[in-house]
Amino acid sequence: MILRKATLEDIPLIQEIAEEAWRPTYGHILTEEQTLYMIPLMYNTELISSQIHLFSIVESDGSAIGYCAFEKTSETDGKLHKLYLRPSVKQKGAGSFIIEQISHQARLMGLTSIYLNVNKHNSAVEFYLKKGFIKDHEMVLDIGNGYVMDDYVMRLML
Repeated sequence: MILRKATLEDIPLIQEIAEEAWRPTYGHILTEEQTLYMIPLMYNTELISSQIHLFSIVESDGSAIGYCAFEKTSETDGKLHKLYLRPSVKQKGAGSFIIEQISHQARLMGLTSIYLNVNKHNSAVEFYLKKGFIKDHEMVLDIGNGYVMDDYVMRLML
């Protein structure tokens, strides 16, 4: 597996993986109406273009199997904004690989922790706990149109 920086040419690929991953991930948590609201909100081409420098693509055997978005947010912290995999590759080590790679990059930047938001009902909470993250605090974020994101903010000390 490799983790490579995304380019503008990867935007359709990021959108494709998001579309493929969202319903299996959130189908039991969000209504279809909220999903139809959130995907265009978070994955429109203009927004991804402005954030492409944060994105990386994970590839296995030459095929893109997922993506992540990470940024340094302070002298000591970095935020993992996104980590999504194609459903067919879940539980095959790609998520762990991404966490390892991002942790390595963060250490090289001199960071001492990585944090992320994850829906309280997302099975990924257990994955992050197994990777050494702790539940730092809870956050409810109004995303408009009557919808909120009800998340744990989880933190990994490096």
